[in-house]
Amino acid sequence: MPSLPRRMAAEFLGTGALVAIVVGSGIAAQQLSSTDTGLQLLENSTATVFGLAVLILMFGPISGAHFNPAVSLADWWAGRSTRTGLPGIEVAAYISAQSVGAISGAILANLMFDLPAAQVSTHDRVTTGHLIGEVVATAGLIAIIFALARTARTTLAPIAVAAWIGAAYWFTSSTSFANPAVTVGRVFTDTFAGIAPASAPAFIAAQLLGAIIGFILITVFYPSPAAADDIVVQHAPAED
Repeated sequence: MPSLPRRMAAEFLGTGALVAIVVGSGIAAQQLSSTDTGLQLLENSTATVFGLAVLILMFGPISGAHFNPAVSLADWWAGRSTRTGLPGIEVAAYISAQSVGAISGAILANLMFDLPAAQVSTHDRVTTGHLIGEVVATAGLIAIIFALARTARTTLAPIAVAAWIGAAYWFTSSTSFANPAVTVGRVFTDTFAGIAPASAPAFIAAQLLGAIIGFILITVFYPSPAAADDIVVQHAPAED
């Protein structure tokens, strides 16, 4: 397995690139289709689906392509008894890299579109429906990842994970953040993809609840005790 610093760098860059894609395509959508919200969402979701699939393919062999604290926590929980998941200290390292990467990605997107780098969103998103949407989106994401891991089909993860996120953009009222780090990153852009700081804690709580529900579903349908240390894509053999 690659060294922890290499994996942290992959999580930082991967999460940062993901947020830059989400925020940047949202800004572009606002500029290109200023009067059509549906078309804006189509443009935003399409870019996210393609970008996420590519990022999983690129960084999966290094870090597992988590890009998401909920996934990293689920990996730790799944492997706690067999010691095959992420150790607790590495979970903390992954989450730190993901969070800093997400904020950096939002700032990068702002700069690419000649907007002020330092922004705070004013987009209040908290409603009961939005929070239910985040529970559903995150539960589905965790369930899909572990279903693939426990049935030795992780090579399908780039397609399956990206497809779920793309679909959830449309069938959930929250447009499927499904990721605490991405939620934090999107606080730092006052654009189409932003979320107000006051809304972020409730979104993150809903996402963590969704992750728990997704893991419960997996223990029902795929009760194999084998943990998924290569949670999204199998790691490459160690080179150092």
